[in-house]
Amino acid sequence: MTQILVSALLWLLVLSLLILRRGRADRSILWSALTIAGAMTLNIDGLYRWVDHLLGGANLVTLVADLALMLGIFFLGRAVAKATEYRPRVVRFALGRVVLSVALVCTVVAFAFVDRGVTTTTFMLNFGTQPAAAAYSMTQFAYDAIVLTAMAAVATRQIRLGRVDRLPAVSLLIGSALGLVLAAVVIAMDIAHLVGDISLMLGLGVAYSPLFLSTFLFLCLGLASQPAMRWMRARSRASATRRLVAQTTPIWQRAILVRPGMSQQDAGFSAADGETRLHRQLVEIRDAAVDPRVLFELSNAESVIVDAAEAHLLGRGADTNARSAQAATGATP
Repeated sequence: MTQILVSALLWLLVLSLLILRRGRADRSILWSALTIAGAMTLNIDGLYRWVDHLLGGANLVTLVADLALMLGIFFLGRAVAKATEYRPRVVRFALGRVVLSVALVCTVVAFAFVDRGVTTTTFMLNFGTQPAAAAYSMTQFAYDAIVLTAMAAVATRQIRLGRVDRLPAVSLLIGSALGLVLAAVVIAMDIAHLVGDISLMLGLGVAYSPLFLSTFLFLCLGLASQPAMRWMRARSRASATRRLVAQTTPIWQRAILVRPGMSQQDAGFSAADGETRLHRQLVEIRDAAVDPRVLFELSNAESVIVDAAEAHLLGRGADTNARSAQAATGATP
């Protein structure tokens, strides 16, 4: 059930990223979500048995899914690092291709030495007494811990600086911390299983599913919340731009009556995007106001509207500026 829930959560993340990050050049987060979602999906029992049967019934799906998960964690760490200027050498090294390559090679080699038997959906439970199987599992989670430590350092830096929205960084920090605890629990379980302390292994195993689910829940929240918040801000700014265009249009129309502007000769002006239209209207309003050859003055209310529109284009308090302009015109929000 945990695998199904995590898979559903990750495919939902993929869908949201496809919608919210359209047109963005950096695809690291999307590749991360896709590879991790694929890895989790392959670990669903029914699908695992079917695919492994196609591959010869030697539990090769375990290797494919785990390598995909490691690649997904690699892309995730790179995506988080690219979102900030804080990239010290140790972080770059931890998230680099060298560490990934070493981890992948060690994982494949360890897997090759495991006596795997027939298809099983409880790979480590069945084969965890073998040193090669323990090395296989511990290598993966050691690599995950390295990447998650680097991500936690980056997220902590972002929170301290306070230059970004805190929700994504806090969510990533919590998810990384939970992932580190999960890695420690799994490695301890592997060691306990290897030395024959089954009671300790089962006791630690109680924490596995809650940690696994909560780790991916917070990581997904951190990955999805940043583009979601960016999308909401863009929608809010577009709405404020439309209001300001509507409020400056009467002033602009009065200005071009006494001083015709370039927009009257531009057939595409009416179809221009909101910010371009607003900018052109403000330029022609200001040109009319400073031209000594024409009689054009702004009232106090009109000055408030024009000032608010200019501040909006400069990126200072879009909603506040739009509401100030509405108050000046006596309009309701």
